[in-house]
Amino acid sequence: MNFPHWQTYLVTQASISAGRSTAEIVERAISGGVDAVQLREKETDALERYELGLELRELTAAAGVDLLVNDRVDIAQAIDADGVHVGQSDLPVAVARDLLGPDAIIGCSTGTVAEAEQAEADSADYLGVGTIYGTTSKDVSRYKDGVGPDRVAEIVDAVDIPVVGIGGITAENAGPVAEAGATGVAVISEITAADDPQAATEALARAVETATPLENGGPTNE
Repeated sequence: MNFPHWQTYLVTQASISAGRSTAEIVERAISGGVDAVQLREKETDALERYELGLELRELTAAAGVDLLVNDRVDIAQAIDADGVHVGQSDLPVAVARDLLGPDAIIGCSTGTVAEAEQAEADSADYLGVGTIYGTTSKDVSRYKDGVGPDRVAEIVDAVDIPVVGIGGITAENAGPVAEAGATGVAVISEITAADDPQAATEALARAVETATPLENGGPTNE
């Protein structure tokens, strides 16, 4: 098990980047200290995603930032990514583990305690819990109204692997997610659509760091 402890996690989506390339957004997020990047871009074909993945692999490897690929185990293998992130309707965690081996980082989207426990039993390394506050982002809106930080706390209590909150999270509302026990937050628009993705990443990291309880390795705002 790899047990990543990311505070800031960028999920890419070129369609909301105001004409900037995904590589540019990732570069700016890396400058802001992002811990992990997930290549999603589901609207692109396999070749486009592969070529973008190679570009992001070079950027993230040079910076020591983890790179995950949404769903596609084949692309993760082809670009030598650190792992994959799968949803409830994607390839099962156990199958991804069989294909990628014990060293790969495998994450799973969960919205309930039962899903979280199953993902952990299937050897997931971390969980993406949400949608926390509700979001219109495609593919992360399974719980459109949001499950809230309380669900994060329920899942953190039920599993022993790290939890990352996702969905509708900003620097302003990230604190309760960290206080509920999440090690970090995953965002799309908060960084990608920001006028200054580097500053947005820094602000997000500060919000998580400030709200992280001491027992989880960070200062507290209490």
